[in-house]
Amino acid sequence: MSPTSPTATPAPSFAEAFRVWLKIGFLSFGGPAGQIALMHRLLVEEKRWISETRFLHALNYCMLLPGPEAQQLATYIGWLLHRSLGGLVAGLLFILPGFLLMLLITVLYVLYGQLETMQGLLFGLQAATLAIVFEAVLRVGRRALRNRVLWSMAGLSFVAIFLLQAPFPLIVAIAAGVGWLGGRWRPDLFLPGRKDDGGDEEPMPAHARPRPGRLLRVLALGLLLWFGPIALLLWALGPQHVFVQESLFFSKMAVVTFGGAYAVLAYMAQQAVAHYGWLAPGEMIQGLALAETTPGPLILVLSYVGFLGAWRDPGTLDPLVAGLIGATLSTWVSFVPCFLWIFLGAPYIEQLRGHRGLSAALTGITAAVVGVILNLSVWFALHVLFGTVGDQRLGLLHLPWPDPASLDPWALALGAAAMLALLRFHVGLLKVLLACAAGGLAVTLFLR
Repeated sequence: MSPTSPTATPAPSFAEAFRVWLKIGFLSFGGPAGQIALMHRLLVEEKRWISETRFLHALNYCMLLPGPEAQQLATYIGWLLHRSLGGLVAGLLFILPGFLLMLLITVLYVLYGQLETMQGLLFGLQAATLAIVFEAVLRVGRRALRNRVLWSMAGLSFVAIFLLQAPFPLIVAIAAGVGWLGGRWRPDLFLPGRKDDGGDEEPMPAHARPRPGRLLRVLALGLLLWFGPIALLLWALGPQHVFVQESLFFSKMAVVTFGGAYAVLAYMAQQAVAHYGWLAPGEMIQGLALAETTPGPLILVLSYVGFLGAWRDPGTLDPLVAGLIGATLSTWVSFVPCFLWIFLGAPYIEQLRGHRGLSAALTGITAAVVGVILNLSVWFALHVLFGTVGDQRLGLLHLPWPDPASLDPWALALGAAAMLALLRFHVGLLKVLLACAAGGLAVTLFLR
């Protein structure tokens, strides 16, 4: 059995929550695994603003949605704490630091073409994130996997997605079915008692109760904010303008990114390079590398793509102005739906939180999600530590296989030091990230 989860404390003030969401926005490195770990550490373990059960319940819902699950989780928890304004602030602050940094990097790239200093800083942060990602698997796994059945489900989920490349929705559907049946046949394994989870006795906030009138208002406003700008651009500029093409393309991406950004990055790269000609192949690879090392969702690489696409086809605008508009439009149409899914569905998910069948199904999904986080963690570690990672095929198996000669000893050293400082000596996260950023800069400028 896992140790008793900390129970939630009274909701913080809006100002206190704002400061924490801002901190998360600047420190959300490491892709979804690292970001989920950071929020779990701050919101569940340290601040105790939300219980373990409620955190995992929200995470399960967000994993089922298209779009970046960590950003949607922040929006969900912000909404729970401080209504719609809290959700907007939490979700926006999760995006803004990474978005602004991606814009800065892209502008520097198109103006000067040299990003050595920035790459050095980001290299160090990327190595430090290995410790955050490793901690994510330990913390979430320790809390969520309470028995051997759930451990086995997590292991099978990892094998299915990592080695068999099974579709994420299929894994979730099977895990939900197993959980639902398990809750009926062996409720002791899938329906923990209230004393163990510390979260089912939390009262539901008044604003979390679903209301039909609110549903219609949220849907109307969300669709207006999403499609209104596209309709205006289409009317003013025509269907062939780059702003319209980017808005439509990234709107489509917003509704097919099930399982996170990794599921559609290859398709997005192919379309941006081969079909639209917004980027050269090498530029897409560099953009993905930069997105991996900046805070915020990995899908923020679309800001880089949107900027370069409009910068190369500015029409009558200054190229930099066109690039900024293209990046902003691409980001807008990609993330407005993320807020819409949460504000529409979260009240109903909260209403069903005490339903025994749903709770058992979500327990199964939680176990599968641990396997998915482990998959993201291994993928991230391989690409941080090795310059070349191939794909070995053994029948139905797809085995990522790094080239031993491409091992980066500096990434390994910085990552090991960060892990030792964070997990063994419990050094503050900000100090570890700053030290690794300085180390990465020194390595890039003087030792390579």
